[in-house]
Amino acid sequence: MPVMLSPHEIAALMILNDSARHRELDPADIGALVERQLVRLEAPVPGCKRMHVTGDGHRFLRAIGWLC
Repeated sequence: MPVMLSPHEIAALMILNDSARHRELDPADIGALVERQLVRLEAPVPGCKRMHVTGDGHRFLRAIGWLC
């Protein structure tokens, strides 16, 4: 089944791919990306969350022409 994302979710995925800065992003957009397994949350230490674009997230970005 194809992944359908809102423009905000696509923008959030692009931002997360280019930068670890995520404080400005809407938590609902991040939640949708995590739910679709395009982004993975990690908590290396309590209170510190890191987000990483998954392989599926990179494939999605390549499919829309954002990555080569």
